Amino acid sequence: MEKQLAILGAGSWGTALAIVLAPRFQQIRLWAHEADLADRMDRARVNDVFLPGFELPANVRTGSELGQTLDGAGTVIGVMPSRFARHVYETALPWLSPEMQLVSATKGLESGTLLRMSEVARDVIGSKFPTRIAVLSGPTFAREVARGEPTAVVISSEDQELAACIQQCFSGPTLRLYANADPTGVEIGAALKNVIAIAAGICQGLGLGNNTLAALITRGLAEITRLAVAMGGTAKTLSGLAGLGDLVLTCTGDLSRNRTVGIELAKGRSLNDIVSSMTMIAEGVETTSAAVHLARKLNLELPITQQVDSILQGRRTPRDAIRELMERALKAE
Repeated sequence: MEKQLAILGAGSWGTALAIVLAPRFQQIRLWAHEADLADRMDRARVNDVFLPGFELPANVRTGSELGQTLDGAGTVIGVMPSRFARHVYETALPWLSPEMQLVSATKGLESGTLLRMSEVARDVIGSKFPTRIAVLSGPTFAREVARGEPTAVVISSEDQELAACIQQCFSGPTLRLYANADPTGVEIGAALKNVIAIAAGICQGLGLGNNTLAALITRGLAEITRLAVAMGGTAKTLSGLAGLGDLVLTCTGDLSRNRTVGIELAKGRSLNDIVSSMTMIAEGVETTSAAVHLARKLNLELPITQQVDSILQGRRTPRDAIRELMERALKAE
């Protein structure tokens, strides 16, 4: 059993990871940005905001002080929302050390820089010392992981020894990790699947059926693969858990926040109204714009992503966007 794990981010996924990994560590320290939530979780042993109904194991302690959370940790998981990743890593930097293993479990792209989340971490921490970083991703709904339902994910790093170490350390009776050496492909799959899930929700909200959804998932995967390969990833990665697996889950599952955004957009609600009414962040909203800019920079065509962006920006209605997709110039698959 490993000694101590630090998890930065006490949202639904961070809390679920603390629960499922508790048997693998002597102690887990879970950091929450909100001091009142951290105090409540430590006393009541439940995350009543982001993951109600699941008791925290006895060896999980929560707090809002990064120094206390990181003190003595051998492994650190970053699972904060993508928009806050840089700030959290910068704030945590005084307590990070070269001996720590860092696992990035945040799905998204950084607005402005268009960096993947592991690149954001390396950009911040690398200013002080070289760091070993792996990426954790795959088809996961936090509530199902916390319930102990069998789940398979990918742990990816160019440092294959690190990936193998995390794989061995994290895997247990209900969580199975597959090692992978393509963090670029894994992170692009993780980020872009949320964009396609918004489109899937739009289709559902418009009353469209299984034919449309199957076509959307298939062509969406083609877009994700096109971008990942252009950035140096491998197509094979996108046919696995971090690509197709996560895409299918997020496009079809009722627990998908991004799919919910799409459903509500199709009903005519404004994006601001939808986002402000949600407790948790739908990463696809910000990732869409970043993906469009990235595609433009790489001279790539991502028609579904571009149409989702036009809907989010209020430039097109959902029905107009679908019509434009269907009326595009014909081509070979």
